[in-house]
Amino acid sequence: MFPMIDARIKFRHLQTFVEVARQKSVVKAADLLNVTQPAVTKTIRELEEVLGVSVFERDGRGIKITRYGEVFLRHAGAALTALRQGLDSVSQERSGDGPPIRVGALPTVSTRIMPRAIALFLEEKTGARLKIVTGENAVLLEQLRVGDLDLVVGRLAAPDRMTGFSFEHLYSEQVVFAVRADHPLLSGKQSVFAHLGNYPVLMPTRASIIRPFVERFLIANGIAGLPNQIETVSDSFGRAFVRSSDAIWIISNGVVATDIDDGLLTALPIDTSETKGPVGLTMRTDAIPSLPLSILMQTIREAAEAVAAKG
Repeated sequence: MFPMIDARIKFRHLQTFVEVARQKSVVKAADLLNVTQPAVTKTIRELEEVLGVSVFERDGRGIKITRYGEVFLRHAGAALTALRQGLDSVSQERSGDGPPIRVGALPTVSTRIMPRAIALFLEEKTGARLKIVTGENAVLLEQLRVGDLDLVVGRLAAPDRMTGFSFEHLYSEQVVFAVRADHPLLSGKQSVFAHLGNYPVLMPTRASIIRPFVERFLIANGIAGLPNQIETVSDSFGRAFVRSSDAIWIISNGVVATDIDDGLLTALPIDTSETKGPVGLTMRTDAIPSLPLSILMQTIREAAEAVAAKG
């Protein structure tokens, strides 16, 4: 006999639980699910009654997931993913469309890797629909965990964020200090680190993967703080601001490599090799890639090999 799943657990329980866990807010989850806040609260209480444990607890004015909730989240996310894949498969058969592929791409690969990879993928004519999203690594990994993404392409996350994920290394890259082509620090007459505080500096946000690398590198070179620091994950803002000012952009090489190759930006002559880190493919360990996703992963590998060959 196979064990029976408690019939009291419905799809709405899983969907509501996962959304509250992702948003860390009942109010936000209610807005996204298009239901009332009391309805969300009631659904979570029903789920907790079935499980016999609390899945959320108060944290100041907000809420946080409990240890039991974290365990259940992994399985609930996998269950929703399996159900979505089943619905997508049926929809595919009825419409003749390929299965959707949802990829999270960090800025470091969005400029150089993904355009080439997608071009190669489209040549295969799989008929699969593509959705490419970008954002901070923590956000993309959470979307991957709950099944809203099938793959994340970017830097390897910290070990505590990789639970339930597998990582395939493609290549390694380092951080650069990018400036406009005629920046004063390129004259060689000023020490970069001695005068870094004289200019606006664009820094990765605290939630970004490269922030710890950057902070350690600055401290190792005698920089404890920067008075004109601006935190951003927007590559479009960074690119425009640096090209029109004396600002210095501390960013992964992959984000600005094309700009540097085209002569629009220049990397300051600093040895940043100690900031080097692995870039690759992150998936859930319980996920089995579809044929189109497997083909896309292969084209990403080919595009990465081409970039690595160029240095």
